[in-house]
Amino acid sequence: MRIVVTGGAGFVGSNLIARLNTLGGHEVVVLDSEVLGSREAIADCDVTFIKGDICDPEAVGQALDGADAVVHLAADTRVIPSIEEPKFNFDVNVGGSLVILEAMRRLGVDRIVSASTGGAIIGEAEPPVHEGMVASPASPYGASKLAVEGYCSAYSACYGIKAASLRFSNVYGPRSWHKGSVVAHFIKQILKGETLVVYGDGEQTRDYVHAQDLSDGIVAALESDATGPIQLGTGLGTPLNAIIDMLREISGKDITVDYQPFRDGEIVHTWCDISHARATLGYEPQIAVREGLEECWNWFVDNRERLSL
Repeated sequence: MRIVVTGGAGFVGSNLIARLNTLGGHEVVVLDSEVLGSREAIADCDVTFIKGDICDPEAVGQALDGADAVVHLAADTRVIPSIEEPKFNFDVNVGGSLVILEAMRRLGVDRIVSASTGGAIIGEAEPPVHEGMVASPASPYGASKLAVEGYCSAYSACYGIKAASLRFSNVYGPRSWHKGSVVAHFIKQILKGETLVVYGDGEQTRDYVHAQDLSDGIVAALESDATGPIQLGTGLGTPLNAIIDMLREISGKDITVDYQPFRDGEIVHTWCDISHARATLGYEPQIAVREGLEECWNWFVDNRERLSL
């Protein structure tokens, strides 16, 4: 297949493209604005790179011309900044996604696998979260992703575009160059000898899924006819304090933690039920959190000079 990956120079995109290259048989085109990601992240991969914004119809049309499928990863994924600037988050996530769907309709591209989110869409609810739950977004970011899911569903019903919305849990792993999510952020702080800042008591739980397992889930979705929302995670909730303890053990560092009050818009406990992904995609995560954290730590150590750590 000729696969277009929007946001392909970012964290998830670079891991996915490396996986696609390993599997072989696919031509990969990356569309990325390089606002957050960098083509350096995929310098070791076989891709055609187009620098462009998903909100630009001309750039999107150029990238999608001749494509068989789209993996839509480009987004403003920051929860707290979305609270501060909800319109920007909407314009990028919803507006940009609509540009992509319109280009697909015009060019006859009939398969999209879109990155969505679980916890931020469902809101504060008794875990595990699953696809049958009523959505109640706790932030503008969650609302934007729910809107994108809605447009994917509408374009599937009206125009025959097969659209799967993969609800990612908390993704971590190598190639997280500029990632601000908790695992990458904490590892960078540890390497710099800084105090870790935790908002809350550290007992908040998340479903931490390794980027390789997530990439396998995306590939499985591409190779299927599955549509609608699908949760991708591990099915396990891990407290943040447990992540810190594992990083303390792996790094051998004396890590100090500064606990601050919880922030508005953040969910306390969330992990997902992956039974639907198992049934529809044959998805089965393979990498335990402790193993994945050690691999991620080693990647940062091996690349600390390039990352100026």
